[in-house]
Amino acid sequence: MNMQFEKRLAIPAEVKEQYPLSGKVGKIVEEQRAELRAVFEGRSDKLLLILGPCSADNEEAVIDYMNRLVPVQEKVKDKIMMVPRIYTNKPRTTGEGYKGMLHQPDPKQKPDLYKGIVACRHMHMRAVEETGFIFADEMLYPENYQYLDDVLGYVAVGARSVEDQQHRLTASGIEVPVGMKNPTSGDYAVMMNAILAAQHPHTFIYRGWEVHSEGNEHCHAILRGSTDKHGVNQQNYHYEDLVRLCDAYDKRELKNPAVIIDTNHSNSNKNPFEQPRIIMDVLNSCRHSDRVNKLVKGFMIESYIEDGCQKIGEGVYGKSITDPCLGWEKTERLIYDIADKL
Repeated sequence: MNMQFEKRLAIPAEVKEQYPLSGKVGKIVEEQRAELRAVFEGRSDKLLLILGPCSADNEEAVIDYMNRLVPVQEKVKDKIMMVPRIYTNKPRTTGEGYKGMLHQPDPKQKPDLYKGIVACRHMHMRAVEETGFIFADEMLYPENYQYLDDVLGYVAVGARSVEDQQHRLTASGIEVPVGMKNPTSGDYAVMMNAILAAQHPHTFIYRGWEVHSEGNEHCHAILRGSTDKHGVNQQNYHYEDLVRLCDAYDKRELKNPAVIIDTNHSNSNKNPFEQPRIIMDVLNSCRHSDRVNKLVKGFMIESYIEDGCQKIGEGVYGKSITDPCLGWEKTERLIYDIADKL
């Protein structure tokens, strides 16, 4: 093999033993997970906002952002449940660029995977401890999920991973809601097949073990737009797209039909300042149709302290080093605007 095996990494059980959850964090996770399940099961009519930086590259800035959300959540708690994003793995289309804290706990230094694993776990636990939120992360590498499985509240499977069998099977054994994004082609069938697979039990190989999963009845769709064969972004948050998704769910025997609308990526043509307009468009669709209103559970929003993005090394505190984000002032205003519409 043309690979160098450098060192054996600690398995998840070893990392958890070294960095265990406190009783306080464990209780928060349990209570918030129950509230989140109630939303997906239709027992709660709160709207979900899965919002935060495109990538969590700087622990202090990430924790600062999350703490800013706390008083806002308190003001809108009767209508909105926030599950902030702490995304520690980043898919790279060409393989180049910043791959997330898991690989580079310091973006300016070379990869160190063990330090990255520990840094990711520490940041997630600290965020729960300080804010009382549970958090979302992307499952880019299924075999790494167990490093955080006791602390996460929500998991997303990206557009380039949704067709992968291992992602689908691993999702079937996850005990928190898993969102399956539509692929970059925009094909609903791929996304719906991923949901169907994840909602059923499976026996498969995972981290060198034969494992059996029970199925994840809270696996659901995420619409993030698509890219056509000419590289042009196409949106799929419009009323007709949502009705088509309702129809797709009706054709399948799936539990807890649901969709989260990703308001950035191809839906916004990667312009983060379009996100508020997109959300209001979807909320109008929800008012027009009971079917759509029942299906739409919330929004995924890329947001940070500063507007836009920067290159690695520029050193602007709280500004994304990957995709551009909506800044804090606009985000705070958006949350209150959403609450006023509900």
